[in-house]
This record gives sequence, C-alpha cells and structure tokens, in this order.
Amino acid sequence: HSRSVRRAVLSCIAAVALFPTVSSAQTSSEALQWRASIYGWLPDMNITTRFPTGASGPSIEVEASDALAALKFAFAGTLEVSNGRWGAFTDFVYVDVGGDQSNSRDFTIGSAGLPAGITVDADGDIKTWFWTLAGTFRFSDTPRNSTELMFGVRMLSVDQTLDYSINGDFASVGLPERSGSAEASATNWDAIVGVKGIATLSENGKWIAPYRFDVGTGES
Repeated sequence: HSRSVRRAVLSCIAAVALFPTVSSAQTSSEALQWRASIYGWLPDMNITTRFPTGASGPSIEVEASDALAALKFAFAGTLEVSNGRWGAFTDFVYVDVGGDQSNSRDFTIGSAGLPAGITVDADGDIKTWFWTLAGTFRFSDTPRNSTELMFGVRMLSVDQTLDYSINGDFASVGLPERSGSAEASATNWDAIVGVKGIATLSENGKWIAPYRFDVGTGES
C-alpha cells in the first residue's frame, strides 16, 4: 500500500543571536581566545513526504509560530577559538518538532477513495540537525567592530518518524496491518563561505550585536 504524509525538504531562517551569553578566556603563554554563545532560533519549514515509498507527496508550509507551538526541544550554540587573526568556528542547531492527530480522514491509501468510516490516528516527529564547521580569518578589527572571513562546511540532517493506527471497518481497506511506523531521513553536506563578526553598540561594551552571513553549495 501507499501512504501519504510528509517528506524531507527543509529550509530554515535563523534569528540572529537573541540573548547571547558570551564568555572568553585567554592564556598568557598562548594567545588563544575562546568565545561561547547560546542564542534563539526560529525555523520556517517547507516539507514534502510520502511514506513508505519516498515518492513525491503534498507540500506543507509551517510558519515559525506554528513550529514553536509544536516544539519539543531546541538548542542553538556556537564555539569559537582564535590565535591572532586566524581561528576556527563551529555552530550547532538542533530542533525537534512534532504533533499528533486523532480521527483524521486527511490521508489516502493507494489510488482508491477512502471508504466511509475509516479514520487514522497519527503521531509525527521531525528531528533536524544543522552543524557548521569553518576556519576564520579576521580582516577588520576596530574598537567598535570585528569582522572575519569564514570558509568551511555545513551539514543538514533531517529524521522523520510517523506512527499511525487505522480505525473503522478495517476489512474493507484490504491492508495487511492496522497500525505501523514509518521513517524517512536525509543528510546533505555543503561548502560555505561568508563573513561573521561582532558590532559593539555601546561605549562601555556591554551591548553587542553578533552577525553572520554565508552562502553555500553542494548536496542541498
């Protein structure tokens, strides 16, 4: 049989460094500087999935407000190290969203129409990882702004699971199983290049605005 629910095409927009917590350390023997940040992130998704064949299915758009309502867990953080003008940068984002629906008729079984009285209970989950690893070179450094060139790779990994149970006159459907579970996943790697930096917004240095812009190409 063929069941249509959602597949893995995902695009995301990150809100720039909301409420960053920044720490740094420097040793006298080695001019190493460290910075760690935790920030907020709002996803915007476009998803298409068909279980279990992986063929094309209906397109679904999920706005950031809906994703927050379905949010199970999220984390976004960065770690940086530099020695003089050269350094390294890594960024990790994890988002887990999901939801369930009871007594729904918004699905298909094969090409035939859905018999009367048949409904489905479904529980879906999407786990997404973004991991960026890059080298950096600081080409501009002033008291109010520091800007670096970045070049590296980014991984996007998406795992989906769907648990379902069909209710009603099961014999009329002609399926071997009343309930089941299906999975779909995809992992893409891209080369990236861009700039990142920190702008100081106040004279005393207590208010800052981290920023990052990059583009990439590869498997995505």
